[in-house]
Amino acid sequence: LETMIAPLVIGRDAGDIAALHAELQKVLHIFGRYGQTIYALSGLDIALWDIAGKAAGMPLHRLLGGAQRMSLEAYASLLRYFEPDLVGERSADAAAQGYGWVKLHERMEPAVAAARAAIPAEAKLMVDTNCPWTLAEALAKAESFEPHDVHWLEEPMWPPENFAGLAELRGLFDMGIAAGENLCTAWQFQAMLQADAVDVAQPSVTKVGGVTEMRKVEALCNLHNVRYVPHSPYFGPGFLATLHLLAVADNEEPVERFFGVHEAEIFGDLCKVEDGRIAVPDGPGLGRDPSPEVLRDYAVA
Repeated sequence: LETMIAPLVIGRDAGDIAALHAELQKVLHIFGRYGQTIYALSGLDIALWDIAGKAAGMPLHRLLGGAQRMSLEAYASLLRYFEPDLVGERSADAAAQGYGWVKLHERMEPAVAAARAAIPAEAKLMVDTNCPWTLAEALAKAESFEPHDVHWLEEPMWPPENFAGLAELRGLFDMGIAAGENLCTAWQFQAMLQADAVDVAQPSVTKVGGVTEMRKVEALCNLHNVRYVPHSPYFGPGFLATLHLLAVADNEEPVERFFGVHEAEIFGDLCKVEDGRIAVPDGPGLGRDPSPEVLRDYAVA
């Protein structure tokens, strides 16, 4: 970001977001089309949209056409605990705090069973496995999870761009197949959607190319009748950007929120979840600047 992108953008018109975004993707593709190059461009794009909102005196959702909702259901995204008893305990804690959706990061059936037993029958249970398995392994695992009413199985296969494998897995079980947090740009999402690989697409605003690229991905999802449910286990600007994007989305979906006690909140109480819901920020740009005190106290370098 500092040595490759900054020299290309300092002094440019910060309001020319779309043109600058397209130009940088072309100029920088020689250094790698995806991965850290697009991650850095994502950060720049989010910052430019924040600047545009502040310059206009409007929240980001107004710039994007206006919010269709100002409150979002949140789902509790748990850490990986491995031990079924602990998984059940944390799942029950989330349900007690008002979450109607709980996502695990577990890979073993006893942990999934413990979570299902710990939350109400009507609560949605999702399982994110972080790309561990071959197709044969994923088939066996999905079969073991099937009795536990899993709403979606997330990223079950390695590598994450194995769209043919995901497509083969999809439809064999009642649970949906979700993926997309490791994809960059709308082009990779187009390939995944054309392969009929998923029921739920999960672009990450900090990886896909920022707000600009997220809007393209949502349009693709709508055309393919695939749910658009962004990946957002963040604490910084990426989380605020996701709230705005979900606020303006055509279809209402829950926002992912890391579950646990946070020692400090970079945006104060702006991202507080109450009764399983979170308010969409209404201040200019992303809605609030990060706390200088938190940034100072938790700086690592």
